[in-house]
Amino acid sequence: MRLTRTLARLRPRSVRAKIVALLMLPVVSLMALWGFAAVTTASHIGDTRRVKDVNAELLVPVSGFITALQTERTAAANPAARNTAGLNAFEAAGAATDRAATGVRDGANAATTDAELLDAGMPARIDRLKTDARGLDALRAQAGAKGGAQKTFTAYSAVIEDAFAVTGALTGEDNAGAASEARVVLELARAREAVAQEQALLAMGGEAGKLSTEQFTLFAGAVATQRELMRPAVADLKPAHRDAYNAVLQSGDHRTLAAGEDRIRDAGPGAPVISEGFLRNWDKSADTVLTGLAEAESDAGTGATANANLIGWDTLGASGVAVILGLVGVLLSLLVSVGVGRGLIVELLDLRDDALEVAGRRLPRAMRRLHAGQGLDIDAEAPMRRLVGDELAQVGTALTAVQRAALRAASERAELLSGISGVYVSLARRSQVLLHRQLDLLHQLEQRPRDPAEVQELYQVDYLATRMRRHSESLLILSGIAPGRGWHDPIPLVDVLRAAVGEIEQPGRVQIWPVPRVSLNGDCVADVIHLLAELVENAASFSPPSAHVQLRAARLRDGLLIEIEDSGFGMNEEAMAEANRKIQSDNVDLLDAKRIGLFVVNRIAARQGLRVELRSSASGGATAAVLIPEKLIRDDMPVHDAAFSGGQGGGRERGHDGGRDVHQDAGRALAPAAALIPEQRG
Repeated sequence: MRLTRTLARLRPRSVRAKIVALLMLPVVSLMALWGFAAVTTASHIGDTRRVKDVNAELLVPVSGFITALQTERTAAANPAARNTAGLNAFEAAGAATDRAATGVRDGANAATTDAELLDAGMPARIDRLKTDARGLDALRAQAGAKGGAQKTFTAYSAVIEDAFAVTGALTGEDNAGAASEARVVLELARAREAVAQEQALLAMGGEAGKLSTEQFTLFAGAVATQRELMRPAVADLKPAHRDAYNAVLQSGDHRTLAAGEDRIRDAGPGAPVISEGFLRNWDKSADTVLTGLAEAESDAGTGATANANLIGWDTLGASGVAVILGLVGVLLSLLVSVGVGRGLIVELLDLRDDALEVAGRRLPRAMRRLHAGQGLDIDAEAPMRRLVGDELAQVGTALTAVQRAALRAASERAELLSGISGVYVSLARRSQVLLHRQLDLLHQLEQRPRDPAEVQELYQVDYLATRMRRHSESLLILSGIAPGRGWHDPIPLVDVLRAAVGEIEQPGRVQIWPVPRVSLNGDCVADVIHLLAELVENAASFSPPSAHVQLRAARLRDGLLIEIEDSGFGMNEEAMAEANRKIQSDNVDLLDAKRIGLFVVNRIAARQGLRVELRSSASGGATAAVLIPEKLIRDDMPVHDAAFSGGQGGGRERGHDGGRDVHQDAGRALAPAAALIPEQRG
């Protein structure tokens, strides 16, 4: 579960991140493979460099040291080394060996670190070889002793074997691609050592003209070793290195050498077959063969390694080609991935921007034009795209189709609302004519002397007719048309409040508290009366029948605040927010049959610049607050004494009936409401 949550947090969120992750996965995999090939190739180049360094600093000096030791061993084994000529040759060979030993020590000191990286046992073998080189003086001292030739031969051969051990430590490495197999070259070096041993053994038996049994055994073993190693090893060499060995093996000197070997082996131990002429010719052929083998060995082994090119085909080979092609592949993959990813991201961003443009600007703008009753050309507003291109283009076409469908539906809805609005206006106009006539007739009946009970009943009918007139005006207001009533002169606020109370079913439930002595401009009086009547009726409807609705007014610095407070059960936060949304919304849905009074308040508040808000009251009910702006208020209250007597003074109502003023409406509400006005406090 924890792993699942971790993976969920690591999952890319945006489309850009998802596309980058999708495209980068193969690129990263390819880069990983290329990195592996590059590291492997670099490691191979590093190993080749180390082999070259070890070859130049250690193996070449060791090879020269082996050759010098072989020459010195032959000179030390010759009985003639005790005379002057032989002693000079022995000393000269010893001096050459010392120079080679110095080169070995210097190279070993320089190549110890690289040699240890190539073979963990190399430092111990180098130390043993340096110890052997320091003991050469003691070995030379016993070389001149009588009867010590055999021990001298064995001691020199042991030193040579230690030198071969240093060379053999590198035969497991195959990094020197330019050289033949190191193991093959080592076998050829041992074959050359066998020839050198034969020469030294014949030199020991030259004075007696024969080989002792021990010497013959060593000689026969050396012949068998070099013959068993030489030709098979040469066959395993690379063609370029094989020719040099074949030239030596097919030479006359090698045939003379082989014939002499066969002659001595056939004669057996103790046979006097080593004459002075035979030994001279055989030594000459042996020297030539040894020199040729040493040169061929150098070309096939150390020389080829020394000349190896670190960045050549033999070193890099297929891995180098893989690295180069891999790098090209990585670069191409990056370019393609970046190009494709950038193209997809750009297309998606354009698609997103188009969708946001449609949803945030074009579609709302078209909706506002439709709500305003303006015509709309759908083809010009959202031209239909052809269904061509890739999936993203098709998504854009689908979005355009959705936009056209929304505009078409909105246009049809606007036409429907316009028709409904026309029906509202027609019905409201007809009802208004009848209601005004009914109200005039009721007013005339109310002026005649009658029984108080009958007058009260007439008042009730008057209230119902007034409410019906307000509902007709509501239809006009919802249709965007101003009601027929209106006044030129300012009207006192108290009269406006009483007129609003007079338009509800139970005006006696409303308590009008003392109000400021201000007036409202005549052109806003009808709208304010209608708005307050809707709010007061709403408060009375949603409170218990026995509860009173409080109507208060207060003068503020920014205008006039009127509060209608009920004692009902109130509204929860969600219902309160929904009601305020309907009051403050820019669009009115005429098809929403719920709480039409709130939409009427919305239209009136928008037309007159009023601010209306519903909020919870301290008594547990709801309070409707109406803020009338300063521009609609007059502080100089006019006096309308003639209004209550039916005179023509003061502001006159301009409507379909053309002859009644607001004080007539207020007067009818005054009778049941005046007793509910509290006395002046304060």
